[in-house]
Amino acid sequence: MRRLWVRWALLIAFVAALGTAFVNLGEWQLDRLHQRRERNTSTVSNEERPVRPWDEVFTRQITDADQWQRVSATGTFDAAHQFVVRYRSSGDTDGYEVVTPLRTSAGTVLVDRGIVSVSTGSQIPSTAPAPPAGQVTVVGHVRRDEEGKASARTPVNGSMRLIDSSTLAASLPYPVADGYIGLLTVDPPQTGGFQPVALPEISDGPHFWYAVQWFMFTGIGLLGVFVFIRGDLRERRTGSRKSTPEGGPKRPELTSSGV
Repeated sequence: MRRLWVRWALLIAFVAALGTAFVNLGEWQLDRLHQRRERNTSTVSNEERPVRPWDEVFTRQITDADQWQRVSATGTFDAAHQFVVRYRSSGDTDGYEVVTPLRTSAGTVLVDRGIVSVSTGSQIPSTAPAPPAGQVTVVGHVRRDEEGKASARTPVNGSMRLIDSSTLAASLPYPVADGYIGLLTVDPPQTGGFQPVALPEISDGPHFWYAVQWFMFTGIGLLGVFVFIRGDLRERRTGSRKSTPEGGPKRPELTSSGV
């Protein structure tokens, strides 16, 4: 019996550790669900606000709470200092984006002019399509800098994978505002096949069901312990019955010599 107790104790300890990990993973998914719902609420609320002048918003470091507000800016594009952003996706479109500084009377702000579709296997051009010349008026979404490895944010030959205003500023002969504008419209219009970058999907995503799965795994583990111990007890009882003769111990028979 002692061996059974040791085996059960080890099994319970293992399942308890595994169950704790599963519960933590479930709670992590619920936390991600909460964050996503907050982001959804902020995205919808900001996107529905009236368009504001860009210099009223880009006065500080841009955060998640600022994203997806619509702003307008009037100035001239600096076509001599454009950047190509490789390997981008927006909705069902895969391709590249182009970031061009917009010089205004209130300062310079980077503008992501949109995504250009590239078919699978095609080369991304080394030079970006030229922006509209002369004075332009743009309307777009407020975007914060993207985070990632320095190698992905640093332009090499005018190309990189992530948009980070502080890193790009080192390649420009003038300061730029923190963050950037994701272009929606520009007047006069641009050419080159640009499409605006889509809003993030407004949904709960898979987080709730992932959390349910982790909690179910915990329950299955606990049920497994119960079934395992019950099986051991049943096997022990069966073994005890087999080791005892049917009808209990037999009395010794008396012989004629013993009378």
